[in-house]
Amino acid sequence: MTPPENAIFSMKRRTRRRTGGWGWLGWGVCGLLVVGALTLGGGYMWLRSSLPMRAGTLQLSAIAAPVDIVRDRHGVPHIRARNDADAYFALGFVHAQDRLFQMELMRRLGAGRLSEIAGSATVDIDRRMRLFGLYRLAEAAFDHLSPRPRAALEAYAAGVNAHLAAHSGILAPEFAAFGLEPEPWRPADSLVWGRIMGMRLSGNPRTELLRAGLSARLSRQQIDALWPGPTGAAPPTLDNAAAGAGETRSAGRRRDRGGTAPRHGWNQALSDALLRAWPAPLRPVTASNSWVVSGRHTETGRPILVNDPHLRFSAPILWYLARIETPELTVTGATVPGVPFTILGHNGTIAWAFTTADSDTQDLFVEELDPADPDRYLTLDGARPFGVRTERIEVRGGPPVDMTIRETRHGPVVSDLDAEARQLVGDTQVVALAATALRPADRTAEAIWMFNRAASWEAFLEAARHFHAPHQNITYADIHGNIGFIAPGRVPIRRSGDGSSPSAGLTGTEDWIGDIPFNALPRIFNPASGRIVNANHPTVGRDYPYHLGFGGAPPYRALRIHEMIDEGRAATPDKAAAMLLDDLSLAARELVPLMTHIPAREELAARALALLRGWNGRMDADRPEPLLFSAWLRTFNRLVYADETGPLFARVWGMRPVFIANVLRNGGEWCDDIGTERRESCAERLSSALDQTLRELVEAHGDDIERWRWGAEHYAHFRHPMLGRIPVLKHVGDIRFPSSGGAFTVNRGQYLGSDRSAPFANVHGPGFRAVYDLSRLDDSLFVIATGQSGNPLSGHYRDLAPLWAEGRYIRIGGLAAASDDSDAKLLRLTPEPGQTDKAL
Repeated sequence: MTPPENAIFSMKRRTRRRTGGWGWLGWGVCGLLVVGALTLGGGYMWLRSSLPMRAGTLQLSAIAAPVDIVRDRHGVPHIRARNDADAYFALGFVHAQDRLFQMELMRRLGAGRLSEIAGSATVDIDRRMRLFGLYRLAEAAFDHLSPRPRAALEAYAAGVNAHLAAHSGILAPEFAAFGLEPEPWRPADSLVWGRIMGMRLSGNPRTELLRAGLSARLSRQQIDALWPGPTGAAPPTLDNAAAGAGETRSAGRRRDRGGTAPRHGWNQALSDALLRAWPAPLRPVTASNSWVVSGRHTETGRPILVNDPHLRFSAPILWYLARIETPELTVTGATVPGVPFTILGHNGTIAWAFTTADSDTQDLFVEELDPADPDRYLTLDGARPFGVRTERIEVRGGPPVDMTIRETRHGPVVSDLDAEARQLVGDTQVVALAATALRPADRTAEAIWMFNRAASWEAFLEAARHFHAPHQNITYADIHGNIGFIAPGRVPIRRSGDGSSPSAGLTGTEDWIGDIPFNALPRIFNPASGRIVNANHPTVGRDYPYHLGFGGAPPYRALRIHEMIDEGRAATPDKAAAMLLDDLSLAARELVPLMTHIPAREELAARALALLRGWNGRMDADRPEPLLFSAWLRTFNRLVYADETGPLFARVWGMRPVFIANVLRNGGEWCDDIGTERRESCAERLSSALDQTLRELVEAHGDDIERWRWGAEHYAHFRHPMLGRIPVLKHVGDIRFPSSGGAFTVNRGQYLGSDRSAPFANVHGPGFRAVYDLSRLDDSLFVIATGQSGNPLSGHYRDLAPLWAEGRYIRIGGLAAASDDSDAKLLRLTPEPGQTDKAL
């Protein structure tokens, strides 16, 4: 039975409230100091009570038959149940045992309820999440699922709640610090994660806003130069003959880059205000690698499939490894705490992998208000009333915050989120967001439930029909030797334009008029080349009949993967695993010759140039060249376009290797000083950038260039969401170590160059790595970046981090193999007397 639509907002609050206005950090510090005092005074055993029961027998009322949970030496649970319902119950139980606070933060983020525990510091995040209404959409999505996935979500929720009821100690140190008792878990709590990811992995409005804001200062050609698209020699993942079944429509195919500019004086200030208003947890930094080779490239004659999805780092990491065995289902791989289905993995017959398609599935629309009635907006069919709802945000230590949310036919009004944005659009306009991830009838969860059970390419395709958002690239392999690729998801067709800048809402000329038909989405099966590669670069060529967007990664990772396959380095699982650690930067190989042709102005610059000219392009943590190259490129970016982009520079600033290569080859006008008569060549600007970079690096690392190390500034940083905010306790929850790789290597370690305090910290990358051996799937290789537990007191909080850092893996075989491990722990869940057997 589905709960009322807004049950989470009317549910009895069990958060303990206190007076005062300390907010998130204040109460966290206070709570953790209390915890620390208790520890020093003998409270350590009390804190240890937060660790879960891993061995023994528990009698529970919500299961029908005994369930065995064997945790191996790495804390990975192997669940064996007699029916699917009990298996999902057990997964919910172990997720709650190991990651309950992570699950709590996830559902509160999606529901816009962080401020109930964090105080005023998170009110702005809650307001933004309430505007999108992700939790309401998650509740609505439950009703659109088929009975068996719904039953799975309910069984999983029952397992989470069984842990809440059965655990005799404190639930986790964070719950104790906040004085928080979690509410019962509900199916919508699981579904909201998919809504968060649907928005997080579809970040087109940020580029739309930047392009619109820059249009007041730059020409269309200059704006396009800053976003050159993923040009280069990397072949698309598919040839166009294989991209769907060839269904076409006449609308929505214009590739003129730009759409219709918004009317009535869109400016930089409005773009900046809306960018500032965008929820930080939904700001995208997306990437991933995936490739599959057929038996013609492997020693066993069976495919090998590789995947390492890239997301923001955190401690614990998003992913949780698990294996489930029932009479109907055997599935192994990466789950997400809070979600019952295996997101990435294999089921003994097939394996599948994701990368982000980076398609344009969000658009901004400038709506005109009715001059006679500000509660209505104009359409070609006359004025329409806004859809209006009110929300109340409870704030710990402060008064509640009430907000009114307006929606147009295109979507929620995002300009209401920021006071400056409201002032800038004035009393004549609003800005609304259309997004495929904000549609209520989303069945993506059902698609993943079906992936877990698919035993053929045909069954996998049928499951993919239900995949709505985000738009993803999915690579496939099976034990019969087949390989395939499908890019499922809802991608809009526009009446005209391409969605690259905000559109006029009144005219409807750029409205969405449908989605790309499923049979026309990019797809291929058993290509003649015996390989399918995607590293977020385009899946199709320019003559594909539909517009997917202008996003996509530069070609460097994809090209490097193709190179390594050509060299025979994908022939075994171990060799394929080593490919994921490859740190050769093709971006550096392209740019260094273009950058180092300049003469040195001083002796230190001469040493630096000589070092780079002899560099092999590997982003090795123990070498100085990657640091020198990255810092120089970052500074040169600033000198090239800071004056052109003006107030929006900080939001545009990045490494932009394709743009910089174009500038150094033929774009000398970018090296002029805007607003002055001074003309400077790009060579002179390169020299200035090098001198500035060397001064900064000498100040930070000394004047012996050979002793500089990339890993000193490019360190993988996994931050605990609460302990990481408190300087004294950072070392307890944070995980940090030097890392090789960079933003454009297969071993990707993304940094935020615009971050002045830590511009090269590795904050985004492969939190999960997997190599699937289709000749023997139980020998597939897995690793996550931190550990299985989210409790810093657990031995499994960070034990997988060294393996991840060194490129080592674990195997997750059957329950019998796990039981043979001398360090394995067996927890048996048994039904209470009178329970009858059931099946899902």
